[in-house]
Amino acid sequence: MILTVTLNTALDVTYRVPRLLPHASHRVTAVTERPGGKGLNVARVLGALGHKVTVTGFAGGPVGSVVRRQLATCPDVVDALLPCEGPSRRTLAVVDEASGDTTQFNEPGPLITPAEWSRFLAHYEELVAGVRAVALCGSLPPGVPVGAYAVLVRAARAAGVPVLLDTSGEALRRAVAARPEIIKPNAAELAELTGSRDPLPASRDARRRGAHAVVTSLGPAGLLAATAEGTWQAAPPRPLSGNPTGAGDSVVAGLLSGLAEGLDWPDRLTRAVALSAATVLSPVAGEFDLRTYEELRQTVRVTSGD
Repeated sequence: MILTVTLNTALDVTYRVPRLLPHASHRVTAVTERPGGKGLNVARVLGALGHKVTVTGFAGGPVGSVVRRQLATCPDVVDALLPCEGPSRRTLAVVDEASGDTTQFNEPGPLITPAEWSRFLAHYEELVAGVRAVALCGSLPPGVPVGAYAVLVRAARAAGVPVLLDTSGEALRRAVAARPEIIKPNAAELAELTGSRDPLPASRDARRRGAHAVVTSLGPAGLLAATAEGTWQAAPPRPLSGNPTGAGDSVVAGLLSGLAEGLDWPDRLTRAVALSAATVLSPVAGEFDLRTYEELRQTVRVTSGD
């Protein structure tokens, strides 16, 4: 079993409009809803790969109820979300069909009380004792301490469970010192953490700060991994056009499943890049086609920097 943590769960709502224009009224051509937040997205991909996954975090109010009802339809995903008094957030994506561009609006999330946070910590410690790997993903809802991920990393390490961390800003800075197994920033997040815009020395700096391995998303150029075993870059065979929504979460799912299965780094990176590329090529944002993924796995290029 793998555990994913999404403290700030969401209901992802997508509107499609013929053309998005400021100061104008728009006729929506299609609406889709699905459970969201990075950890829930990761869990869906892991389930599609055949892994059993438990998801936890907070869910509150009518939006939280919708999230939990929809989660019940996801195969191999176990709902261990905790209720909270405040309402869970929505994220609204507006897709401009003429240009293919997406405009995103993200609500802040519920205000978590100290009592709710204490209950979550006890709940998390019970869950983490029975899993093979943990992903800590996304933003912190209001009220959750900025050092929350550092606390969760240390609890997992005490249980002997490896952690993959995907967050940013001060939450990332504090959690790195707790020594997660893997962090997965993008280039901008890594630069914010280290002050360096060159990904390779910045990755080495992040490892000195505590991360065992740093896997940086380089957009269309793929992934750069700096680890104790060596340095690798993995990339798709050619630039891909499509919708990058959810591609980063597919990277996390690929890395996390590879970690749980004990794959070596080149194989983990190959899986992660192929999943990300298949997500970009999917006509449905954040989804991927298994056949496309298997085909792309054969074409990913992994080169060693050592």
